[in-house]
Amino acid sequence: MKVKIHTLFEYLLETTDAAPDAIVGFSLSASPKLGDYLPDLNPEQSLDWNSRDFRGLPELREHVLAQAGLTGICTPADVLITAGAAEANFLSIMQLLQPGERIVMETPGWPQAEVLAKAKGAEIVKVARSESDGWRLPLDRLAADITPGTRIIFLTNPNNPTGDLMTAADLAEVVAIADRVGAWLLVDEVYAGLEWAGPRAPSVAGLYARGITTGSVSKALGLQGLRTGWMICPDAEHMRDALILRENSSEIMNIMGELIAEIALRPARYATALSRARLEGAANLAQMNAWIATQDLLSWLPPKAGLIGLARLPEGLGSDAFARMLLAPPYRTFLLPGSAYDLPGHIRLGVGGGAGVRLDDGLDQVALGLKDWQRTRSAIRIDGP
Repeated sequence: MKVKIHTLFEYLLETTDAAPDAIVGFSLSASPKLGDYLPDLNPEQSLDWNSRDFRGLPELREHVLAQAGLTGICTPADVLITAGAAEANFLSIMQLLQPGERIVMETPGWPQAEVLAKAKGAEIVKVARSESDGWRLPLDRLAADITPGTRIIFLTNPNNPTGDLMTAADLAEVVAIADRVGAWLLVDEVYAGLEWAGPRAPSVAGLYARGITTGSVSKALGLQGLRTGWMICPDAEHMRDALILRENSSEIMNIMGELIAEIALRPARYATALSRARLEGAANLAQMNAWIATQDLLSWLPPKAGLIGLARLPEGLGSDAFARMLLAPPYRTFLLPGSAYDLPGHIRLGVGGGAGVRLDDGLDQVALGLKDWQRTRSAIRIDGP
């Protein structure tokens, strides 16, 4: 079947040329500059592939294990470098899932898995996270939906887009649920390292023989443009299948992405960068929380981890209409409508981008847009029949 566009990407495509003055939705940390890495790069470096291992630079794969807390638990052979976490998810789902097989996923969640599952003609079962329950994953409902024959469970931890964080105990329960039916458990960890309420959860690749951890340097380190991510899985057959599929899609990794990611994940450098990202993210989150407390027309549950969360709009205001209104003059502000996650009564707010994102400007425009909507609605009620 044909791969069809999901609502999130469709909205991004439609608004690419909008050129907003402010963005209230940065989903990644402030991005470093190329010059930050030049002293560690060899100008004589060949721009051919790494010439050492099709799975990615060995030292990069060692760093991937270290940042995931899997050194000594998994081996570099359990790591495949990919074109971002998106490719890692793609390789797993496309190789493991066959037409008619069941995949269970969370909602709201990262929509990629649903797009791919539809293209494969799989049976899709969604387990809903509820705002009234703090956006937590309902493990009882998950267990009820994991039936014999379930092939894959796809989750994000921290959750994208609510910022909920599963604990080690939660993950252990999910692993037990998956193991009862022999399902693969794929957990996307792109926001791991940016936890505000509790410690980082363990990576599932170290907990379960059919556990697959995916991640990247995009979010916490702000290196989205490198398109460098990874898959970690202790199952040698699956890793080989993923490598074979990658060889027939992106074939080999880009050498500049590998080299710069290796530098960025060197332990001392990674610790410094992550500390800075956490400080900047926490500062923007505190500002966002304080601002929302002053808004009568918005409410939200602050993310426990990551750089994005969902705010509830007032009744009668749809997220698509509000987002497009904000893109136009005089507001010229970008945010993502909750309809991208099948939640048309919400908007996605982001606290990424560091100090340079000018969050104040964007929040002022959102507040103005809400007031203008309220004023217009009141006027219609007064003048209407």
